[in-house]
Amino acid sequence: MEQTLHLLIIDDDHEIVDLLSQFLQKHLFEVSFAYNGEQTRQIWKNNHFDLVILDLMLPKESGFEIAHWLREKADIPIIMLTAMGNEADRIIGLELGADDYMAKPFNPRELLARIHAVLHRSQRKQSIQHSFARKTIQFGDWTINSIHRQLLNPQNVEVSLTSKEYDLLLALIEQAPGIVTRETLSEILYGHQLPPTDRTIDVTLSRLRRKLHDDSRQPKIIKTVHRGGYILALPVQYVPS
Repeated sequence: MEQTLHLLIIDDDHEIVDLLSQFLQKHLFEVSFAYNGEQTRQIWKNNHFDLVILDLMLPKESGFEIAHWLREKADIPIIMLTAMGNEADRIIGLELGADDYMAKPFNPRELLARIHAVLHRSQRKQSIQHSFARKTIQFGDWTINSIHRQLLNPQNVEVSLTSKEYDLLLALIEQAPGIVTRETLSEILYGHQLPPTDRTIDVTLSRLRRKLHDDSRQPKIIKTVHRGGYILALPVQYVPS
C-alpha cells in the first residue's frame, strides 16, 4: 500500500487554504496548513512533509524568508504562489530554491498537475544524486562534490550555488558532450514548459556563467548553440570518492 503524501499549505488567505485543503484531500493527499511563519515553525516540529505550497505575500514574514528557512531545514519541494505577472518575484523565488511557481488566481487542477510534476522531478533528482553518490565530478579544472552538492573552483575553494544553478549545471554535465535544449532544461528544472517570454532560465544561466568566470559574450565553458540549446564545452570525468 502506497504511503499517503503529506502537503503543507502556507497562506494567510483562509478561503484559499480551505478550498485547497478539501480539493487535495479528495485527491488522496494528507494536508496541513499554516497562515504565517510562526505557525509554520510550530507545525514543522512534529510532522514530515513531502511538499510545501507557499504564498509569497504573508504578514510579518514574507514567503521569501520562509522559503530560506525551509531550505535550511530540508531539501523539500516548494511550489510558490505569486502575484499575477510579477516575473521578478518568480525569479527570486526560484533562485531561493522553489521548484515551481503559480500565479494567482489559478485553477486547482493545474496546481494538482504541478504537484505531481514536482514530486516526480524530485524523485528523479534523488535517483540522479544516487547514481552520482560517492563520485567526484571533474569538468576542466572545476570539481563537483556530489555528496555535499558543492562546486569547487580550480583553487579548490567552494563556490556557492543556488539549488537551480546546481541543477542546471548537473543537467549539462549529465548530457555532456551533447546539447541540452531549453525545452529539456524547462522540464528538468521546473517540470513543464516555460512560456517563450519567460527569462528565468536565462537569468539562472547568466548567474552560473558569472560564478564560473565564463564570459557570456565569448563563453568557453557553457556555450550557446544557435536555435539548439546549450553545451558544456569542457571534458567531464567521474572519479570515485
